[in-house]
This record gives sequence, C-alpha cells and structure tokens, in this order.
Amino acid sequence: MSTHQPPMPQAQAAAPHWQAAPGGPYPGYNSPIPVVRTHLGHTLAAEWTKIKSVRSTMWTLGVFIVLVVGIGLLAGALIEANSDSDSLSGENPLSFGFFGLLVGSICIITLGVLTTASEYGTGMIRTTMTACPSRARVLAAKSIVFFAVAFAVTLVTSTFVAMVQASMLEGTGARTPSGQDWLKATVGVSLYMALLGLLSLLIGSVIRHSAGAITIMIGVVLAPLVLAMFMVTESLDKLREWLFEYSIPNQLSVFYANSLTESGPSGWDPLWIMLVLTAAVYAGAYSLLQSRDV
Repeated sequence: MSTHQPPMPQAQAAAPHWQAAPGGPYPGYNSPIPVVRTHLGHTLAAEWTKIKSVRSTMWTLGVFIVLVVGIGLLAGALIEANSDSDSLSGENPLSFGFFGLLVGSICIITLGVLTTASEYGTGMIRTTMTACPSRARVLAAKSIVFFAVAFAVTLVTSTFVAMVQASMLEGTGARTPSGQDWLKATVGVSLYMALLGLLSLLIGSVIRHSAGAITIMIGVVLAPLVLAMFMVTESLDKLREWLFEYSIPNQLSVFYANSLTESGPSGWDPLWIMLVLTAAVYAGAYSLLQSRDV
C-alpha cells in the first residue's frame, strides 16, 4: 500500500485590507507604507546619493587633490632648494599654493558642469523631475550639495598645502603668516573655488551640454587674461588693465596678496564679485528651468 501523503496546503498570505475611499462607493487600497510630504531634505539626500555614487565625482576630485597637493609641494620644494636665508624676505609663504589651485580649478569646473549637464545627456533628468516635480527644489538641492562638497575638499586640500609650505619655507626669510593670511589662503580660496564650481553647475543647467558648458567656463577663466596679454596698442590700455584686474586668475591671486596689478580688486573683493555673478546666473538658470521642458 502506498504511503505517499498528499502535500499539506500552505497558508495563504492575508488579502490586503480594502476599504471604500472617503466619499466614494468603491473600495481602495491602503498602503502600509506611510505617505509623507516631501521636502528639501529628501531632495538633498537624493542628490548626495547621486553625486557620491558616480565615478566621475571620485575621479575628478581625485585629480584635483593630486594637482593641488602635487604642484603645491613641488613649488615649495623648488623654492626651498633654490633659496638662501634672505631670498624670500618679507614674502608670504602661503602664496605659492596659488599655482596648484589655478590648475585644479579646471577639475572643479568640470565636476560642476557634469553635476547638471550629464543628467540631460543621459536622460536621467526625466527620472529626477518625475521623483521631484519642483524644479526650483532640484536646482537648489544640486547647488547646496555641490557647493558643500567643493568647499570641503578645497578647504582640506588648501589647508594641508599651506601648512606644509609654511614649514618648508621657514628658513628662507619668509615672514610668519598672520591670521588674516591663513584665513584668506584657506577659507577664502575655498569659498571662491566653490562659487566658481557652482557657476559652472548653473551654466551646465542653462546649456544642457557637458562639452559646451565646460568649453564656455574654460573660456571665462582663461580668455580675459590671454586677450589682455596681446593688447599692446596704447588705445587699449584701459581695456587691457580691466581684463587683467578682473580675470579669474588675478582674482584668485588676490587671496594670496599676489595680484597682477596694483589697482583693481583687493582683500575679499573677489569673493563678493563671484557671489554677485553666481547669484545673477542662478536667477537666469532658475527662470529658464521653469520655462523650458526637460
């Protein structure tokens, strides 16, 4: 006689609890997942997840750190090796961090553009706008997250380079940096670089094309200085001087008290100039984002 036992019936999952929708005769489904109203914090978390999970962020910031630290330490080593006890008498030893930051600004510009323009290139922007239909909130979240990342990385890198250079050049006659010198060479340049990157992010949002936006930003950084160098006609003296004074490389050098001209921006002026320029472009990017389709 067969001993085969028929399979025991398995317990079935409980049917979902259907209830009539308020004011309607037909039942509806009540999800166990709580429904909450989204806010800026959710968008910030999403943008942070995106910016930290893509390879371009790690590669771009990695190259930035290598350039700033490498060029800064190389400049410090060369100056130390070719200087005697009075070669840098009265000079600010922190000013030699300028070279690395100037080259590294290309990385910050590239990352800023890619933060927005790459989503338009891949079509990811449709998913972003579907998840968060508020375009103003998306632009604000991208700006806040990028600014915080760029500022933090630049601050850590520039502070490290400044500390190493100050210790390397102690025996060259360079003066001891004041508190204002340290503040401008670390926090000041970090804020300026973060604003420059934020400006690139906004240009990427306006242009919606990575290569085009990067090209525009590189032109904004380099073109005024290059044009001024070849304006040798006397009638163009005022224009040449203005281009020198307000070029981004010269504004960056002001934080190190190493300006190309005796007039023009000084102290914290470059930071306010970049802040006003970025705010104006932000307003334009917001207006276009509201009026154009994704």
